[in-house]
Amino acid sequence: MVQPTTVWPELPFAAWRDTQATLQLWTQIVGKIRLTQTPWLNHSWHVTLYVTSRGLTTSPIPHGDRTFEIELDFLAQQLVISVSDGGSRRIALEPRTVADFYAAVMTALAQLNVPVPINEYPCEIAGAMRFSEDRVHSAYDGECAQRFWRVLVQVDRVFKQFRTGFVGKASPVHFFWGSFDLAVTRFSGRRAPTFTGKAPGLDAAVMQEAYSHEVSSAGFWPGGNGIDYAAFYSYAYPTPAQFKSYPVKAGTFNETLGEFILPYDTVREAADPDALLLSFLQSTYDAAAESAKWDRAELECPLGSSGTPRKT
Repeated sequence: MVQPTTVWPELPFAAWRDTQATLQLWTQIVGKIRLTQTPWLNHSWHVTLYVTSRGLTTSPIPHGDRTFEIELDFLAQQLVISVSDGGSRRIALEPRTVADFYAAVMTALAQLNVPVPINEYPCEIAGAMRFSEDRVHSAYDGECAQRFWRVLVQVDRVFKQFRTGFVGKASPVHFFWGSFDLAVTRFSGRRAPTFTGKAPGLDAAVMQEAYSHEVSSAGFWPGGNGIDYAAFYSYAYPTPAQFKSYPVKAGTFNETLGEFILPYDTVREAADPDALLLSFLQSTYDAAAESAKWDRAELECPLGSSGTPRKT
């Protein structure tokens, strides 16, 4: 078992770029299984994965009168499929092609009598090939994957604390396998103009429903998509005119990406990483809410504390 060296471990993008590419495709296979079996929930919240004390999970997925759950366990380095009737299968997380991983997962589901055919084309990855044909991506360094999960554990914890300071509509803290990021989103309650952006492998209707309402969204991704380092991000949709010039307390505005960016290493190396990250989350949300004139008095509240009911 790999032992963590720090609470916020190093995550150099170059060292695990190939593992990340393979792991993202593996999570897409798992995520598409959940997508296929789960009724649509606003903003595609029904497709996401969640951070656990061992890895990433789908949470229970309905299949007739039974449920099953899939977890990527980065401590045991196994993919675990558990069915509500007691059945289970384990698949080793080790160097193997995406095609081989896909075949192993589909075989395990069939053996457990919970078969789920999925759309084999990846989402949000330009030029991607069908899972069953992908023998290009096969790198997997278990230590790097576990290090990534340990980062997610810390980010998930802080994001959940930040989420408690809002009584308006807010998303769970959840992992999107298409963009390979952990995110949390706040909503003003107002409708947004029709979203016109595009992403490979995604229908325009999916993107439009995802951004049907005005948002301030923050997240973490481990590198790629325009920057070759792990970073936190925060954006608003639609983007208010004064958003990028707002004096945030941490991070800088990236003109190319159109969002505020805070390098993960800046947080990791800070004297108080939690405080710095919360400052970034709060001040970039302030930038969105102030610039777009959200009804902040009706939407916000003090951060929550354990065991203490919120005053109304």
